[in-house]
Amino acid sequence: MTVAGRTDAGVHARGQVASHAGDFVDARALNGLLPPDVRVLASERAAEGFDARREARARTYRYRVLTDPVARVFERDRALHWRFAVQRDALDACAALLVGAHDFTAFTPTRTDHVRFEREVVRADWDEEGDGVLAFRIEADAFMRHMVRTLVGTMLGVAAGRSTVGCFAALLEGRPRGEAGDTAPAHGLWLEAIRY
Repeated sequence: MTVAGRTDAGVHARGQVASHAGDFVDARALNGLLPPDVRVLASERAAEGFDARREARARTYRYRVLTDPVARVFERDRALHWRFAVQRDALDACAALLVGAHDFTAFTPTRTDHVRFEREVVRADWDEEGDGVLAFRIEADAFMRHMVRTLVGTMLGVAAGRSTVGCFAALLEGRPRGEAGDTAPAHGLWLEAIRY
């Protein structure tokens, strides 16, 4: 089986796509074999040789941040509880800088198998989901390990006044990993969609 988007432990996947060789299997039959926290929503025949990962043109991720002073029980393990100040205009300015082709070396671990660090970002923005939750959405041709989580951690640092939008912009020129912010925890990240 091949999945379109690889995720770290603790990351949620609402829009994962998978492919496999062999005969068609109905979603109900697959769900009978899966643990209760994993469900196949639909199953359909694909063209011979279809590969969910290699044929994907873009992926969309969402990172959820709860900005209320008190953590919420129902957001536990679904959003990062951020206890610090948030300058929303700084978040928006950072997100706007991401659109286009950039070198994301600063946003992936130093020890990596990646040989190409340039990615094309189609969309990046912060939205209010309500109830104190901010969501960062990003769509790109491909992502590197921890890329979205490190982008979020770095942007939150800027929004808390620990860094500047100018420093964030410089990171998109291939700066070393050590110059970016912390990697945000996995539980706030959601794989939302795959585009073919």
